[in-house]
Amino acid sequence: MKKNIMKIAIAILSSVLIQSCVKEDHFGLSRYGNIKDMVVSNQATNAKIDTKNLTVTVEIPGGVDLSEINIQALNLSSFASSDKQVGDALDLNTPQTILITAEDGSVHTWTVFSYVASVTPQLSNGDFSLWYQTASDYYEPGESGANTIWGTGNQGTQVLNKLATIPEDMGADNLAAKMITLDNGSLAGAFGAPISAGSIFTGVFNPDNIDLSNPQAAIEFGTPFVGRPRLLRLKYSYVPGDENKDKPGNILDYPDACDIYALLEIRLGGKTERLATAWTRSSETQEALTTLEIPFIYGELDDSFPEYMFPVDHGFVSSDSASFVLPTHITLVASSSYDGANFAGAIGSVLIIDDVEMIYEE
Repeated sequence: MKKNIMKIAIAILSSVLIQSCVKEDHFGLSRYGNIKDMVVSNQATNAKIDTKNLTVTVEIPGGVDLSEINIQALNLSSFASSDKQVGDALDLNTPQTILITAEDGSVHTWTVFSYVASVTPQLSNGDFSLWYQTASDYYEPGESGANTIWGTGNQGTQVLNKLATIPEDMGADNLAAKMITLDNGSLAGAFGAPISAGSIFTGVFNPDNIDLSNPQAAIEFGTPFVGRPRLLRLKYSYVPGDENKDKPGNILDYPDACDIYALLEIRLGGKTERLATAWTRSSETQEALTTLEIPFIYGELDDSFPEYMFPVDHGFVSSDSASFVLPTHITLVASSSYDGANFAGAIGSVLIIDDVEMIYEE
């Protein structure tokens, strides 16, 4: 019996990996010559990839020398090659071309454009009006897989026929993000994954790092961002489930709570430092969609703040620079169960968020 259960678990994990493989499957030599993702130095937001017109558009903060922009990451179609490599320089004072050679030898001419970033940037699709249909027939937030800053854990749970984050029709052509804490069933529970907490985050879900025992292992948090907002503002509603349980299934003597937070970070030279923190954790029932404002606290947090708000594997920026430096990234996370990453929470907890925006000067 134990051997059969292990076989089923292996089959589930294999199915996840197979379904998340590259979709440019082919027989014979591949004709695909796409840029799937690109990161350049000083980039302010995710690059916009247009596979129809073969263009990449990057947003660069004002004052940056466009003649010395370096390629930091270049993700191509399987088996394709490029005449530009990571580390190569681009002079983005004018549009630059990159030649991508597909496996079949066909050459695809891509053009890289740049534009000046806003000093008061917002998060793309912060109103969650755009959702695209994946190859597995479920929906994810964003214009497309190539052009979104948002991720969910659905890639890791849809093989169990569980979708914990879905679009919610609010009426009047308005969509929001709905997160639900779900029961994964007895089989997943036997392997230490009894629930799936709905979540949405800036970043990507990397299927190559799927670990059923550690949901966050596959998440690469954060997206480029160069603003200094004063407040995080959004609309939300929250109803916690009836019974808050820990991972083994013991009923806890306190209710479930939602988590909503944004972290401004500086990531340079392989080092990450926290610049600012905006965080709320609440177990209060809020049935109607209401506006929530969370202030950004710049610099190091003092002992009056709860421990969960502090960085785990890095520190804060220095106090002398916290008042003026710009971040390079923002990590924004919302979850229907604050401890869902540890498979603790109340089945049936529901969090809805909409209209996420950054508020700058009054």
